[in-house]
Amino acid sequence: MNNISPDDWLFEITPKNKFFSLNLKEVWQYRDLLFLFVKRDVITVYKQTVLGPLWYLIQPLFTSITFTIIFNNVAGINTGTVPPFLFNLAGITVWNYFTACLTGTSDTFKANAAIFGKVYFPRIITPLSVVISNLVKFGIQFLIFIGFYVLYYFQGADLSLNGLVLVFPILVIIMGILGLGLGMLISAMVTKYRDFSHLIGFGIQLLMYLSAVMYPMELIKDKLPSYGWLVEYNPLAYIIETARFMLLNVGGISILGLAYTLVVTITVFFIGLLVFNKTEKSFIDTV
Repeated sequence: MNNISPDDWLFEITPKNKFFSLNLKEVWQYRDLLFLFVKRDVITVYKQTVLGPLWYLIQPLFTSITFTIIFNNVAGINTGTVPPFLFNLAGITVWNYFTACLTGTSDTFKANAAIFGKVYFPRIITPLSVVISNLVKFGIQFLIFIGFYVLYYFQGADLSLNGLVLVFPILVIIMGILGLGLGMLISAMVTKYRDFSHLIGFGIQLLMYLSAVMYPMELIKDKLPSYGWLVEYNPLAYIIETARFMLLNVGGISILGLAYTLVVTITVFFIGLLVFNKTEKSFIDTV
C-alpha cells in the first residue's frame, strides 16, 4: 500500500472553528462550480415553459401597467414630468432585483439539502450564485427600461439623466448585498422554523408598499405624516428613491439616508453570514 504524505493533497477539509468566516480565496478556488450554478439558474428557471425568457419581461411590464392604472390614474399620484409608466417601471426594475435575491437565497439550506449532505464545497457559493444569476435577469429587465426611456424621449417627454447615474451600479450592488444578507439570515431560520418560508411571500408584498416603489418618498410624508417613519427607516426606500433620481432626475437624494442604508446593509450582511456559518454546521440534522 502506498504511503500518502500530507503534501500530496490539494485540499484539506477541516471543521470551521471560527464563529465568523468568509474565505474568499476558497470561494475563488470553487469559481467553476459558482459559474455552473449561475448558468443553471439562468437557463433552467423557465425551461419547459411556453413563453420561456419572455417571463423576464412580462412580470415588470404588467406590474408597471397595473401600478399606473391603480396608483396614478385612479389614486391620482403625481409623478411630475416623468410618464407614470416609466416612473413605475424604474421602481419595479430595481425592486425586482432585491426580491429575487431575497427569495432565492432564503431557501438555500432547504433547496440544497441533498447536495450539501453529500459533497463539500463552500456553502456560501449557493446564495452567491443566486445573487449573480439574478444580476443577469436584472440586466435584461433594465434593457427594457432603457427601451421605454428612449421611446418616451423621442415622443417628447421631459426626461433627463442625472450625472450620478454613473454610480448607479454601486446602488445595485448594495441592493444585492442587502438581499443576500437578509436571505442568508432567513435561510438559517427556515431550517428550524418552516413558518418563515410562508411568511416571506407575504412579508415581501408588505415591504414593497413601505419601500416607495410606486410613489415618491415625499408623498407619504405629506399625506400620512404619522406613518412617514415606516418609510424613512426603510433602507430600501432610499435605494429606490435614489435610483429614480439617477435614472429619471426626479425626487431627491439624501446623503444621510444613503449612509444609513449602507450601515444597515453591512450590518445585515455580516449578521446573515454569521448565522449562516453557524447553521451550516448542524443544519443537516434538522432539515
